[in-house]
Amino acid sequence: MRKDTFSRNLMRENHVTAADLIYPVFLVDGENKVEPVASMPGVERMSLDKLLGVADDCVALGIPVLALFPSIENHLKTEDGVEATNPDGLIPRAIRALKARCPELGILTDIALDPYTSHGQDGLINADGYVLNDETTAMLVKQALTHAAAGADIVAPSDMMDGRIGAIRSALEEQGFIYTRIMAYSAKYASAFYGPFRDAVGSAGNLGKSNKANYQMDPANSNEALREVALDLAEGADMVMVKPGMPYLDIVRRVKDEFKVPTFAYQVSGEYAMIKAAAQNGWLDHDKTMMEAIMAFKRAGADGVLTYFARDIARLLQQSK
Repeated sequence: MRKDTFSRNLMRENHVTAADLIYPVFLVDGENKVEPVASMPGVERMSLDKLLGVADDCVALGIPVLALFPSIENHLKTEDGVEATNPDGLIPRAIRALKARCPELGILTDIALDPYTSHGQDGLINADGYVLNDETTAMLVKQALTHAAAGADIVAPSDMMDGRIGAIRSALEEQGFIYTRIMAYSAKYASAFYGPFRDAVGSAGNLGKSNKANYQMDPANSNEALREVALDLAEGADMVMVKPGMPYLDIVRRVKDEFKVPTFAYQVSGEYAMIKAAAQNGWLDHDKTMMEAIMAFKRAGADGVLTYFARDIARLLQQSK
């Protein structure tokens, strides 16, 4: 069965399509701006006018969802991250423009405060720097409602606060946003693989030497991930996320086997940067490694993957038809 291409194809158990991909992008304010992210070769922060062309490309490539992440100016960052709730802020304006330009393209938004806080944490903090769960949840609800009102299709709380899925679901229902889906970052680990992302959204400098271990999960834990997923599903999550991706494929498989719900993984910035760096040094074949990695997510049980490789993968898939 392995001898020929046709027979290998006949017994292939998993397949990757463009419909499996979600493309994360980084937004900045202004016009005609394209800023390379040094730690993520090929990834750029861009202004909305430039992003509209990327959205057109995603539609042409068959990528179903664009995920928006903001990089806002430092003077807008505050202790409480209240800019996250501004209906005329960077992300709500982008949602409205993207839905007007490409109504068929799904728009996913990050519900978290770290791009908006002066201290770089995902939530409000007390005098000792400890993140306050309930006070943060109240702010996240306001952020989610702001994005839903702007037209977001999916809100994705990525902060790991307890109880925020239930609070957001209740608020969305009460305000009439009954079709706004929730993708819960249910198993988000306190990982070293996020470094380049924090550069991209401008939170690395604000965070400094602090960490997020008091609310993100311990990388040593597996059973805890199942408890977190169960809680978010009980509170009304439509989809669940495991983050990071490849170092946590065992978690993806356990979640999918246990709950059999739409399960997603995030091939995070550090994973992307490692493949890019190795390929640039001639140590790995870029495209073959990229495609093998994305297949690993599918084999582990992921229904879809957030990946900075999304457009590259979709192009290769089109070329292979």
